[in-house]
Amino acid sequence: MDRAPSKKAPAYSQEVRVPAMLRVRGDQIIGIEDHKGNVLGMPLTLSENSSGGITRWDRPEPSVAGAVIYSALPRLNNALPADGRTYSKSAFPALAERLGRISNGLGAFSSTATGRDNFWRSVCWSPELGIFVAVAQSNAQRVMTSQDGKTWSPQPAAVDNDWRSVCWSPELNLFCAVAATGTGNRAMTSPDGIVWTARASAADNNWAAVCWSPQLRLFCAVAISGTGNRVMTSPDGVTWTARTSAADNNWRDVCWSPERALFVAVAISGTGNRIMTSADGIAWTARTSPSDNNWTSVCWSPERSIFVSTATSGVGNRVMTSPDGATWTARTSAADSSWSTVLWASGLSLFVAAADTGAANARVMTSADGSAWSTVATSNDSAWISACWSPELSLIVAVSYADPANRVLTAYGCTYNPMSDFAVPKITAPAGCYAHIFAG
Repeated sequence: MDRAPSKKAPAYSQEVRVPAMLRVRGDQIIGIEDHKGNVLGMPLTLSENSSGGITRWDRPEPSVAGAVIYSALPRLNNALPADGRTYSKSAFPALAERLGRISNGLGAFSSTATGRDNFWRSVCWSPELGIFVAVAQSNAQRVMTSQDGKTWSPQPAAVDNDWRSVCWSPELNLFCAVAATGTGNRAMTSPDGIVWTARASAADNNWAAVCWSPQLRLFCAVAISGTGNRVMTSPDGVTWTARTSAADNNWRDVCWSPERALFVAVAISGTGNRIMTSADGIAWTARTSPSDNNWTSVCWSPERSIFVSTATSGVGNRVMTSPDGATWTARTSAADSSWSTVLWASGLSLFVAAADTGAANARVMTSADGSAWSTVATSNDSAWISACWSPELSLIVAVSYADPANRVLTAYGCTYNPMSDFAVPKITAPAGCYAHIFAG
């Protein structure tokens, strides 16, 4: 099984974090700096051979694999060009371990057996624990966990409720799930995804989704039932408080935008008001939806500064976007599939949506901007209901409630095989220089 990179190792993806930089001009090192620009060493001279490679250093070479070197020379000994190329892990094991997986494009989607034919409803990723957690609404052992998205282990839920959504709080080191059934116990928490504890819900509503706000240090859940109380919040996942929703719509999903400091929820019912927003999870404001589609999922992209929501109904308009959560614009979907989930894959700079019904090879669609969408072929046209992105593994994982054999769908955020190969980052060097990666 492929291992995730060490938590202490920098992850080279969209933003390259550098342990050390050697600034070289000709045969002269003009400075050694860390990623904050702090000088770590004095200028040194180098010896160059006839091929243009460096043959001798006046002091030991940099000892950290993955260090970025800017040089006027096109080639350096013990360094690889920072041009995005791929290499075998066996050839450069230290560098492969240091860099981890670098996202360079969406790989092929393939389905995986879970060993449990449960009605899986939601999946999330914990970077701190390095595991995926999925929850289900049926059968025994309604939780499953995985370190790689491929091999899954069943876990018992706190109670056999109809679990609809799960999320992770890095600040609390806690998973939180909410359910549509149960008596006074429609929430549960876990520090590890394995041992779960039932929690008293604010009301016995059909809770459909839950998310976490790091800035507010607050869980927020929305429901498809209840009278004037279709929102509940909790600072710890243990104590929940009912909140008044903007309308008694069937709220299906909720997300948090750190940049906008805003919760956004979407619904599958209501007339012209299938969106609501809140700055604190307590006071909610109804927003005008561009169409009365069944909006089932919403996410936020920090890089694009937009919300994207997808729907399971509508004709050619099953996507909507908004820069602020208040003003929304209808977008043309790639197909009129039942788009049940949407996510932002930061390493790929890509929105990815999945559907639980639709034509063959029309159950995944992607977009770089939320406006123009294209379908992507999958190995299995199952009922994909929820999906998440792991930046650390550069992996998309989706779960299904229908296929009896393969209820997980995965795709790497890389065009190479991360089990055997790795890629170096593509870095634009200053004018007159080449960018290199020290290989160790």
